[in-house]
Amino acid sequence: MYLNGIASKKITYDAIVIGSGISGGYAAKELCEAGLKTLVLERGRDVKHIQDYPTAMTDPWDLPHHGKLTEEMVSENPIADRCYAFDEATQHFFVKDKEHPYIQEKPFDWIRGYQVGGKSLLWARQTQRWSDYEFEGPARDGFAVDWPIRYKDIAPWYSKVEKFVGISGNKDGIKSLPDGEFLPAWELNCLEKHIQKSVKENYANRQVIIGRCAHLTKPNPIHLAQGRGQCQARHLCYRGCPFGGYFSSNSSTLPWAAKTGNLTLRPYSVVHSIIYDEQKGKAKGVRVVDSQSKEILEFYAKIIFVNAATLNTNLILLNSTSNRFPNGLGNDNELMGKYVAFHNYRGSGGATFDGFEDQYYLGRRPTSAFMPSFRNLEKQEMDFQRGYMVAFSASRAGWQQDISQPTFGEDYKAKVTKAGQWGVFIMMQGETVPQKENHLRLSTEKKDEWGIPQLITSIGYDTENDERMIKDFHEQATEMLEKAGCKNIYMSDSKQAPGLDIHEMGGVRMGKDPKTSLLNKFNQLHACKNVFVTDGACMPSVGNQNPSLTFMALTARAVNHAVEERKKGML
Repeated sequence: MYLNGIASKKITYDAIVIGSGISGGYAAKELCEAGLKTLVLERGRDVKHIQDYPTAMTDPWDLPHHGKLTEEMVSENPIADRCYAFDEATQHFFVKDKEHPYIQEKPFDWIRGYQVGGKSLLWARQTQRWSDYEFEGPARDGFAVDWPIRYKDIAPWYSKVEKFVGISGNKDGIKSLPDGEFLPAWELNCLEKHIQKSVKENYANRQVIIGRCAHLTKPNPIHLAQGRGQCQARHLCYRGCPFGGYFSSNSSTLPWAAKTGNLTLRPYSVVHSIIYDEQKGKAKGVRVVDSQSKEILEFYAKIIFVNAATLNTNLILLNSTSNRFPNGLGNDNELMGKYVAFHNYRGSGGATFDGFEDQYYLGRRPTSAFMPSFRNLEKQEMDFQRGYMVAFSASRAGWQQDISQPTFGEDYKAKVTKAGQWGVFIMMQGETVPQKENHLRLSTEKKDEWGIPQLITSIGYDTENDERMIKDFHEQATEMLEKAGCKNIYMSDSKQAPGLDIHEMGGVRMGKDPKTSLLNKFNQLHACKNVFVTDGACMPSVGNQNPSLTFMALTARAVNHAVEERKKGML
């Protein structure tokens, strides 16, 4: 159901979800399945599965610039252009930098997708469970605040989400990377298996596995019921998948929610703030600016989920002021917007390998080889805090021969299709430690075209800790590649600003104590119990695994609690 034209000033629902991405879509599914009439507010345009993927089946030669970006596209999008997924065939799913300005007090590359489905159309789809090494990390190592939950609290919700979403992987038996509910795994290629064997022979505490990812290798009945099909290994995912082979809100959770008859989806709805009822001591609704007409609208509900993605969730809550909360909804301790952290992607490298000339691989596999963190697991043992995952992939270059001279025919075809030497690309995904000074705040001077204060980002690296982690990765990656017989090894530091990892988290963190956190163990604002935050903003720390699976598991758990509390008359 869609709202068209001018909406009523007083439309009431059982629940409102702000945002339609990974966590917002999952919140909508769970709320609608529980029988709640649910309004999903999305600030961007509508994107319908399949029909609104205009380049999904387009060949490179049919694109005006063969998939490349023009100078104009790059100059107008200096931030989005740095993202791995931004090109001519995907640009329509990215926020245009000049249309949505923000203020970078420190350099921060804010990658955004303002449309129904959000960045679930653009994510890299890597999905790992967290373990108690992550949930107990802040308390053990003395940073941030202790998580109010442990692995046992979220494990059943991981299972629930994995079964619905469809996660491929192996049961690897790794304590720091718990096994899940998996579809058949993708396969490492011959060189990756060679490196895997070398690591096993040379390191007792390191294990190479195939990545776990949200792709349907063998759809189960629940996935077929969603209208999704098997992944075709095209690796054109960022254009939108017409097969539904990878998980997105558009192909999965939102259509599932719509089938219940309980979903109302309203695109073009820029959320201004959450409305607080001073008499009842609860939030009563959401104030919206229609992005096209600029009309101000208000929608009401007893339960509100804020899932606008980390930075926008902070912005909305900070802008939700009242007599009771002059500094932002629930922000009694003035910690909202602080302790924002991210993943350290700066370290990478590569090498060549002589051998396996008679072997190749099929398709474009949507994941790579992974090595779970092996640093500081049982205790603090390095000269830096926390750890990092390693990801690597091996491939063979093409076009090895000299084809500079004009030619044609069978010999030419044979030359250009003969695979070249094997190469390896390797990279880190490191945990950064949340720092109070890494924060977000609202501008008191500049507003966007909808009258909402622009966001100021003041987020940077903790140079000493992060530099030591990068150095260790470079040393260990070099050593592992050498032991595997690789040649021409090189390492690099991109020096990139935070943001391109697209794993920013924090600002509205969970915790046990209202004095040091904003949310309780069920993701409710301590000071406003009918408002839930279950996207990246809720995270006290960032771990070293990809976070989206955890966002969805926390969302499913929080919705279950909200529904139970509603039945008791508590919400």
